Amino acid sequence: MELYLLQTAAAESHFPYASTLVYVVGFIAAATIGSIAWYNSKRPVGWQNKERPDIVPDIDQ
Repeated sequence: MELYLLQTAAAESHFPYASTLVYVVGFIAAATIGSIAWYNSKRPVGWQNKERPDIVPDIDQ
């Protein structure tokens, strides 16, 4: 019985590629949105006079 279960488990795919893709795309989206939000927020001490990168869009408040 145990041998049958092990063979069945080994024959199935271990992890769906779609789930991995969702995690990777989600991480990239979160990092991008977080970076844009950080660049558009109030600057930390010592960063007030630094220029914003051209990639980051200006957001009217």
